[in-house]
Amino acid sequence: MSQITVISGPERRRVWTDEQKRELVAAVSAPGANVAEIARRADLRPNQIYRWRRQMGQAAQGFAEVQVHPDPAPVIGSAITVEFERAIVRIPAGASPGLVSAVLRSVKP
Repeated sequence: MSQITVISGPERRRVWTDEQKRELVAAVSAPGANVAEIARRADLRPNQIYRWRRQMGQAAQGFAEVQVHPDPAPVIGSAITVEFERAIVRIPAGASPGLVSAVLRSVKP
């Protein structure tokens, strides 16, 4: 004979209003925001906030416009030059992809 356990009580899943979702997504979009900390304060997992952000169409908000044009005076040894508002990053041809991505992530436009 098998045994079945029935758990009665409040729903285990929380229901978030659209306004609450928008507030949390806006909070993680602020400069210097820490998604893990915001999720911890709201008692949910960070991936839930990322899912809401994707559903709201705000996932691409952190990308910057890129303009490509010929460099009038190329720097010898550089393969790529990335110009930000306050910085210019010249990437040599032999740089590893890991180093390039780390440097570009560290530059705050």
